[in-house]
Amino acid sequence: MRVTVAGVEFSSPVIAASGTFGYGIEFEDIVSLDRIGGLVTKGLSREAMAGNPAPRIIETPAGMMNAIGLQNMGVRAFIAEKLPKLRKITGTVIIANVFGFTIEDCVAVIQALNDAPGVAMYELNASCPNTSHGGMVFGTDPPQLWELVARCKAAARRPLMVKLSPNVTDIGLMARVAADGGADAVSLVNTFVSLAIDVETRRPRIANITGGLSGPAIKPIAVRMVHEVSKNVTIPIVGMGGVVRAEDAVEFMMAGATAVQVGTASYADPRAVENVANGLKRWCVAHQVLHVSSLTGSALL
Repeated sequence: MRVTVAGVEFSSPVIAASGTFGYGIEFEDIVSLDRIGGLVTKGLSREAMAGNPAPRIIETPAGMMNAIGLQNMGVRAFIAEKLPKLRKITGTVIIANVFGFTIEDCVAVIQALNDAPGVAMYELNASCPNTSHGGMVFGTDPPQLWELVARCKAAARRPLMVKLSPNVTDIGLMARVAADGGADAVSLVNTFVSLAIDVETRRPRIANITGGLSGPAIKPIAVRMVHEVSKNVTIPIVGMGGVVRAEDAVEFMMAGATAVQVGTASYADPRAVENVANGLKRWCVAHQVLHVSSLTGSALL
């Protein structure tokens, strides 16, 4: 069941996604952390962030919308308070999710993490607005994305995976830009910008007005985007977007992903990521798949 992404070996291709698994510690008594491939921390910023006002999570048909606002304790507090305990309770791969509202902020977070023991890889969130360039989202503008990735890669002493925004017309182009900037891998998709209105009050159901749509509703689009990216880059792809069952993971891998992340499903079932990992093992046995990596790109398209 082992796969390798950007030189990092995972015992399973099933990883807990950022923003749905806390800092990992919260799931210690729920999930056997050593039975999953790895976990991605919630997004870490230069300074602590309180996030957006409530309501900031709502259920939607076949998914959910959120506008949490990237609430987190800040990178230095994570290194001092959370990382030592996380390393004590699990040997699974730890991926630090990094974000900022300027390139300098992202670089500063990576530099702080470079000396932190136990972090195997960085996942750079390219879906944040660049406040120094009029608020345009890094991951929707090729020149800004290239500069962000190039400067973060230059600062990083660990592999850099770039989490792509799906809110673009050509996801293959954005993946190529990330790869050209030096990304060691890409992960996709992040959430889709969406809006829900309370028809009784005529007001948005989320205080932030818009939120990010995730869950099974987006899976067919996410699978298509993974396939599109696989035709454009040679670096590894980590797929996500509506993975609930082992078969969902298989579908993403057949479309071109080396590994997958489980996110929104953890809200419905906190053991979802472990269940998917165990289910994938059973699927491979039932289908006589000796090496799970052989699934990558195997769809007859």
